[in-house]
Amino acid sequence: MEFSTIVEAPVDDVFDWHRRPGAIDRLMAPWMRMEVTREANSLESGFATLRLPLGLRWTATHLPLEFEDNVQFVDTLTTPVLKGLVPWTHVHHFESISPTQTRVTDRIDTRAPKRVLAQTLAYRGRQLEGDFAAHRFAYGFGMGPLTIAVTGSSGLIGTALCAFLSTGGHRVIRLVRSQRGSQSRYEEDRYWNPDAPAADLLDDVDAVVHLAGASISGRFNEAHKKAIWESRLGPTRELAKLVGTRPFVVASAVGIYGNNRGDEVLTESSERGDGFLADLVAEWESAADPARESGSRVTHVRTGIVQSPRGGVLKLLRPLFDIGAGGRLGDGRQWTPWIGIDDMVDIYLRCIVDPDLVGAVNAVAPNPVTNAEYTKVLARVMHRPALVPVPGFGPKLIFGSEAVDEFILAGQRAEPTVLSSLGHRFRHTDLESVLRHLLGKVDLKSKLS
Repeated sequence: MEFSTIVEAPVDDVFDWHRRPGAIDRLMAPWMRMEVTREANSLESGFATLRLPLGLRWTATHLPLEFEDNVQFVDTLTTPVLKGLVPWTHVHHFESISPTQTRVTDRIDTRAPKRVLAQTLAYRGRQLEGDFAAHRFAYGFGMGPLTIAVTGSSGLIGTALCAFLSTGGHRVIRLVRSQRGSQSRYEEDRYWNPDAPAADLLDDVDAVVHLAGASISGRFNEAHKKAIWESRLGPTRELAKLVGTRPFVVASAVGIYGNNRGDEVLTESSERGDGFLADLVAEWESAADPARESGSRVTHVRTGIVQSPRGGVLKLLRPLFDIGAGGRLGDGRQWTPWIGIDDMVDIYLRCIVDPDLVGAVNAVAPNPVTNAEYTKVLARVMHRPALVPVPGFGPKLIFGSEAVDEFILAGQRAEPTVLSSLGHRFRHTDLESVLRHLLGKVDLKSKLS
């Protein structure tokens, strides 16, 4: 099977993109249950390893005799237990069709089902086009490749963001809280103590992205609430003291607007709401004050409900809808301020490079939907019914009333007013298109051969 994509970039830039750390993460179809454990250190002769369900490993070995710089590289499945069942050879071919355009062609020889391959190859093409467009826009602000320090790099957003930044030509330094040494996939991990970071932690760093914090999901007992609070405020304040004049991009949340403001449209200038999460986010944003005082351009990325089969709400809902057990939560009237994972990383990059972005930024798509509408769209994309509503008392039995009110059944009709005022271009502005992209349900028609 073969699929081609036209990328708006010179052929050597496109080939170099594939050489950089994170390329395999950016191109791996998110609906497939695979995890990258090792990237190839060479397109000519390296190998990559993927973890599959049931403890299986997929090793893709690059073939030196098939390699031609800026033209082609080839990998083949070499795992003994798998290659007899699913022989697999993947040819990656690059053709310059103009000084600023490259045709990328993926050709796979295998016995795997064509319908699965079709969606996988088309996804790779969309990712390439979208990533190059985002980086081309970002470089238009006049900044060359940057060195960017990132906390929380192993989370859902952090994993995607680091891969996105490094393939775009930036040097990524992951600030980690343990000495992982040889167990890490990355050479440039840098240890930091969130309670007392070293004075030289940010030496040679151009910008800082701070994503770290304990998961909000769970029963809101005092121990959990304390962990959520302490993992955000103290580390943010200590990191802010070291930032100096560098751009400081800090994760935040639409929870600052409260758990349910009904149909009120919430912009970055809206008043904060009430409740534990609203208090938390307000204090979290204030914890960055030392960076503002030192002259840093600080942005607070008020994240909505990130869409990705690899984590968050969609990861939880997908198996339920797979078996026809999906449905709305509660009465379904609460608003869902969703955002696709790829738009999420685009927004973080723009916050790093755009001097006009300061303060709060609602990281949500332009068209929020109610939970009932979200449920209908997800069911339609997955070709499943949505007939099993989840009554409010169900989650309360598991998580407690406060967690349900504050998080699970919360709703905010947040809109990206700041980004829209700057003409920001979203990859996905409607829910159905992003779900089809992320779940491999796009209508491909005649795009494949």
